[in-house]
Amino acid sequence: MKFGIDRLLAEPELRKPLEGRRVALLAHPASVTADLTHSLDALVAAGVNVTAAFGPQHGIKGDKQDNMVETKDETDPALGIPVFSLYGELRRPSGQSMGTFDTLLIDLQDLGCRIYTFVTTLRYMLEAAAEHGKSVWVLDRPNPVGRPIEGLALRDGWESFVGAGPMPMRHGMTLGELGHWFIELLGLDVDYRVIAMEGWAPDAAPGFGWPLGERIWINPSPNAPNLNMARAYAGTVMLEGTTLSEGRGTTRPLELFGASDIDAAAVAEVMAALAPEWIEGCILRECWFEPTFHKHARAPCHGLHIHAEGPAYDQAAFKPWRLQALAFKAIRRIHPGYDLWRDFPYEYEFDRLAIDVINGGPQLKQWVDDGAAEPGDLDALAKADEAAWAEERVRHLLY
Repeated sequence: MKFGIDRLLAEPELRKPLEGRRVALLAHPASVTADLTHSLDALVAAGVNVTAAFGPQHGIKGDKQDNMVETKDETDPALGIPVFSLYGELRRPSGQSMGTFDTLLIDLQDLGCRIYTFVTTLRYMLEAAAEHGKSVWVLDRPNPVGRPIEGLALRDGWESFVGAGPMPMRHGMTLGELGHWFIELLGLDVDYRVIAMEGWAPDAAPGFGWPLGERIWINPSPNAPNLNMARAYAGTVMLEGTTLSEGRGTTRPLELFGASDIDAAAVAEVMAALAPEWIEGCILRECWFEPTFHKHARAPCHGLHIHAEGPAYDQAAFKPWRLQALAFKAIRRIHPGYDLWRDFPYEYEFDRLAIDVINGGPQLKQWVDDGAAEPGDLDALAKADEAAWAEERVRHLLY
């Protein structure tokens, strides 16, 4: 199969509209061609007049390891062009930066999850392009977790840098498709096109969204090291709003969870008793780990590793958001007073709990904390949102 960047480079007629235009590139470390050449270098080598570059959260180099670590503007030492940070003093592009190009190429590998901030950066760039009369092209890439939809939709008034619009946690769309949805949602007047992929099969084994055996996985952000993480992320990202470790400071971040003061085996047992169908499609393996930094640093943690890989993986059955919510519920059943929710400024939101910002509303936390609430109560809320999104997104699907 071919990604958007590979088609743009291989087909001169696709590049022809860029002739005589100043071109900017929004990219990160996973913005590479099939032979692993970075897209910035490949475009310059192809004769495209690249006059600026932009980097999202973690930077165009991907060197900022943790969340909420800002990147400064810089000048590319080889090309001499400005590189503007979209996760520094500003998260929306400045008027100055918008004046450096005519057409913006967006070549970002997404994870298929609402909270992944590249989705919000896409929205902000489309809004700025509409304001400044610029063109935007998305060089499309796979949603590595395919088409599944899961989770509560973001509620009105809960927009944030990790919540760009009213979609569920797992949206099941590519960035190119989401661009069309944002333009309709926001009523934007912008020159927009998608350089579509060729041969993407989001429901095909063994990758179910990611072309295993064809393309090498490059971390789109420092803690996105493999496909298993991408599959689990729509659930494990909620751990950022808790006192539990999400595995930062280990070699398997956002694939496992635990703490130094929980009995993970007991948690797994309660999860299986409460909603066995919510832990299907994967293997939950009891484990021990000791983070070298971040939460529970240097403390032995008892936890569960989510293996959404190998013969046990079932794309249709695997529900990472429900699985992680169920783990929270199990901890509440075992330890009703457990200090679960982490209270700290999260992604520039200072007046709301991080778990609510992550979920785009308070419904999930309320369900976890309500001793009388059952899995079916959360399931009913989520199923309504998931069905509405399936209907909403269908007219924007390109594949």
